[in-house]
Amino acid sequence: MFEKLKIGLILLPVSLIFCSMNCESTLNYENNKNDTQAGINIFHYNDNLGRGINMGNALEAPNEGEWDVKIEKEYFSIIKDAGFSNIRIPIRWSVHTADEAPYNINHTFINRVDWVIGNALANDLKIIINIHHFEAIMEQPSQEKEKFFSLWRQISQHYKDFSMDICFEILNEPHDKLTPQLWNQYLVEALNIIRASNPERPVIIGTANWGGITALSELELPDDENIIFTFHYYEPFHFTHQGAEWNEGSEAWLGTSWEANDSEVNDIVEDFNLVENWANNNEIPVFLGEFGAYSKANSTSRQLWTKSVREEAEKRNFSWAYWEFCSGFGAYDDQSNKWRRYLIEALIE
Repeated sequence: MFEKLKIGLILLPVSLIFCSMNCESTLNYENNKNDTQAGINIFHYNDNLGRGINMGNALEAPNEGEWDVKIEKEYFSIIKDAGFSNIRIPIRWSVHTADEAPYNINHTFINRVDWVIGNALANDLKIIINIHHFEAIMEQPSQEKEKFFSLWRQISQHYKDFSMDICFEILNEPHDKLTPQLWNQYLVEALNIIRASNPERPVIIGTANWGGITALSELELPDDENIIFTFHYYEPFHFTHQGAEWNEGSEAWLGTSWEANDSEVNDIVEDFNLVENWANNNEIPVFLGEFGAYSKANSTSRQLWTKSVREEAEKRNFSWAYWEFCSGFGAYDDQSNKWRRYLIEALIE
């Protein structure tokens, strides 16, 4: 199901399809080496993350390509040349493992992730990798937590000597039975696992209740100097998700516009002020990890909303990553091989 790797990988026998993460990666990019051992300023690091985009619907699909996105080598230079400085790579690790403990990650899959990271680094892009769409842990947290911790044990060990331009995001949008209280427990244990092999690597932590601001007051941050707070922003939801096929009833929202009037803009201002004040009180930088409006909204409204969100984030020194590159929210049209002008102008001035 995966694209053949064209960078000199050695084909592995079937017996090695599951490999512990102690196996050396077949990718040996020079710029993967850990280049920062003397400590970092996490606020400066977050400033350097700057403007970014999510490579969505690719590696977080059940298998790459099943959601009509396969990551191509040229995408990285296209993103860099447009003026972006980071790329967030959502990854569904949980379906690419052995069924039993210690849940070894599929060797072919980790090589594919390495290929993506290597090409991002080669184009001078900062990288955020996460655990995305781990649906089982949302429904059965206690039964799945050991797999979750094993994933981070393997991922962190594998990337411990890679560039510090790679940062880890512990889990995308915890929700349902992974309550704010449980999430506070799990994130601490996951961070401790990461710190055993990556004592200084920047780690991104978000909220429960789908990663928005509603659970902000319930998030308990660990005592760690190299963490960044993240949140996702899709408000007003009836505008940003109108006609989204995966949201029941969203067809009724079709035709919802967003005109950047004072009231609409003020809603964003108030929400972002809430995040800014919380972050200042907790002395932590902020990464707006997702924001976007689905393609069923009219282009003028999408442009106005996207620009307003981006501007309010930058006023507060939030780094950000737009959702997403070339799918339903996409700023890039992979059929015409061109940026959608109204979106790229909203994102990059």
